[in-house]
Amino acid sequence: MCRFLAYSGDAIFLEDLVCKPRHSLVRQSLQASQAQSATNGDGFGIGWYGERDEPGIYREVMPAWSDENLLALCANVRSRLFMAHVRAATGGGVSRLNCHPFHFGRFLFIHNGQVGDFPRVRRAMEAQLPDAFYDLKRGATDSELLFLLLMARINAGATVEAALGRVLHDTADGMEQRGVTTPLRFSAALADGEQLWAVRWASDDKPPSLYLKPQPGGWAIASEPLGDDAEAWSPVDRGEVVRVHDGRIERRPLG
Repeated sequence: MCRFLAYSGDAIFLEDLVCKPRHSLVRQSLQASQAQSATNGDGFGIGWYGERDEPGIYREVMPAWSDENLLALCANVRSRLFMAHVRAATGGGVSRLNCHPFHFGRFLFIHNGQVGDFPRVRRAMEAQLPDAFYDLKRGATDSELLFLLLMARINAGATVEAALGRVLHDTADGMEQRGVTTPLRFSAALADGEQLWAVRWASDDKPPSLYLKPQPGGWAIASEPLGDDAEAWSPVDRGEVVRVHDGRIERRPLG
């Protein structure tokens, strides 16, 4: 399983969450405490919103703990909305194309989890993509495919919450129809440059961990608490979607 974080609020340096905390995401790439795999060294990525219309993105296949460029970038980039991800590959191989975040226009997406027995359902999932979105597929992961299915629905007019619910339920139904018993587990964050959504969901009772914490002027969301203040991080409930906008949060069940 992978680890990730996302932030929305007053502009801060990326290093304040990605690098500096005692249990920062960079440290989690070497030694996570709540993941099936303690080491998340199969690549990483960061995405941030600045003054341009579309977000900046930096992705690499080397481990986050060994990339000095990542440290330098995070020390010099300030953003009011950003996300970061360290990868433990469960499929698709180690490739920059398989590293998160994935993006489409203004949207950024990071994911931790799995589509159980993905090779058995991959073709059926791909068949649901309109041609224009299938042509955008670059990697070989279930994460990218889930993101493109989300983008296709949002592009067709669905709200983010409705698209999330429909894609997850359709995928779980397709897995069941093909006799797949390995669960669908989904912890993710999605942003459009103004709003940030996070969701924790699973077809069984073991969704990937996800936490929420108020920050000075904003909110942080992470797979694991980032420091010594674990009690200040509240878990996102199973089946819950969190929306952060203008310094406020909304929490509701995912339909």
